[in-house]
Amino acid sequence: MQNLFETADQCLQAKDPDNKCELTRAGYEAWQAGELAHDPDYELLPIGEPGRPDRPQLVAPRDLRPRKPGSEAGHAALIHSIAHIEFNAINLAWDAVYRFRDMPDDYYGDWIRVAKEEAYHFGLLREHLRSMGHEYGDFPAHNGLWEMAQKTAFDGMVRMALVPRVLEARGLDVTPGMMKRLEQQGDHRAVEILDIILRDEIGHVEVGTRWFRYHCEKRGLDPELTFAKLLKEYMNGVLRGPFHYEARRQAGFTDSEMKILENQ
Repeated sequence: MQNLFETADQCLQAKDPDNKCELTRAGYEAWQAGELAHDPDYELLPIGEPGRPDRPQLVAPRDLRPRKPGSEAGHAALIHSIAHIEFNAINLAWDAVYRFRDMPDDYYGDWIRVAKEEAYHFGLLREHLRSMGHEYGDFPAHNGLWEMAQKTAFDGMVRMALVPRVLEARGLDVTPGMMKRLEQQGDHRAVEILDIILRDEIGHVEVGTRWFRYHCEKRGLDPELTFAKLLKEYMNGVLRGPFHYEARRQAGFTDSEMKILENQ
């Protein structure tokens, strides 16, 4: 039997995108075949930087140029930015496996599946970017998703609340608008890819919702009040609408939680 946490660590540390995606697919298949055992005594290292290629150059979000599909460069930069999010999401999913021990098997199965789907999304976007004459790494990007992973490494409940249900859920809100702009530019393939991503990401956010509520139930906490408290503590003044209400409801958000988001 392979060690689940060793497999997760290998996927996290892989720098080459092709290698990371291949290891992720192999890890998913091994889990499905019952070949991974989770031994909580496997060494848990302090969270650092995950494996990533030398490019793209990582800069502060304020230093990124606007990524609008009206020009050839802006169009490619937009596709690149989405690919970068999906690449980071592979690491986030594997870190959710590696970081938090003594969880039920279903938890690990959920996040391994998420990692596999994020790798699939990245591959679709990378292939499309190549068809435009560019490669992943050609444009600068920011590291906001992983910075939140570092901030939430101390508590699985906080991680589930703030990464899937805030940062990744933001993708549910903005994707329809991106699809509309890309359709206007005649990039039908990008629209097809984003349609796949939107469908899958609803499921990914729902995974975060389910395991956030699991943690709350174990601690005797009210999920809605706890979510509101965490938003105020970590995200106050950052969240902005409009929100994709139907997608968020499919991902497990209650009407009360949507009002909490609106009041942010």
